[in-house]
Amino acid sequence: MGLKAIAKPAKTLLSPSDHALLLIDHQSQMAFNTKSIDITILRTNVAILAHTARAFKVPTIITTISKDAFAGPLFSEITDVFPNAEVADRTTSNGWEDENLIRRINAIGKDRLVMCGLWTSVCCNGPVLSALEQGYEVYVITDACGDCSVEAHERAVERMIQAGARPMTSLGYLLELQRDWARLETYDLTVEIAKRYGGPFGVGLQYFKTMFESHGGKG
Repeated sequence: MGLKAIAKPAKTLLSPSDHALLLIDHQSQMAFNTKSIDITILRTNVAILAHTARAFKVPTIITTISKDAFAGPLFSEITDVFPNAEVADRTTSNGWEDENLIRRINAIGKDRLVMCGLWTSVCCNGPVLSALEQGYEVYVITDACGDCSVEAHERAVERMIQAGARPMTSLGYLLELQRDWARLETYDLTVEIAKRYGGPFGVGLQYFKTMFESHGGKG
C-alpha cells in the first residue's frame, strides 16, 4: 500500500518563530578582500535578510570582529534596518568562543540558528561547526557569505554541509518564511522586499502588479 500524503510542511522548513538569525561580520574590511561573490550582490542579499528578519520579527544577533581596531563599520544595509541594535563585538574569529555572544544566543533560547557572514571559511564556519557539535540545527545562507576566493568559499560550504548544516539562499529564506500567500499580515512586506531586492523575481512582481492595476485590478 502506497504512502498517504498529508497537507503539512516538513519539519525542516523554517518558520519566523522557531529560529534566530546571526549576521556575522558584514564589515568593510572583510568585504575588501571578498572575491567569491560580487560585493553589490552580497550587500543586496544581506539587505534581504535584514529586512526579512525585521518584517517577520525574527530574533536577530548582529556581530562584528574588532570593529574599531581592524574590520571597520557594518554594512549600511544592516544598520539602516537595525539602527539601535546591540552589536556583539569580539576579538576571536570563532564567535562561538565569545562569552558575550553565547550569552545572547542563550537568552534568545532557539535551538535553530540561521547564520551567514564574512568570511565563509573563518567567521561563519567556526560558529556553524561549533553550534552543530553542541546539538543545534544550523542553516547557512550561502549567498550572504563570501570569502577570499571561490575555492575558499566552496570548501567551507562543503565542510559545513558535511557536518550537518543546511544551505539556503537569501531570497529562499524570505519566501520560506512567507510560504503561504494567504498570510496577509506579511504579504505586503514580502512583496515589497522581493520587489526591491529580489532581482528578476522582484522585477516580475513589479511588472505583474503594474500591469494588473493598469487593467483595473488591485495588486
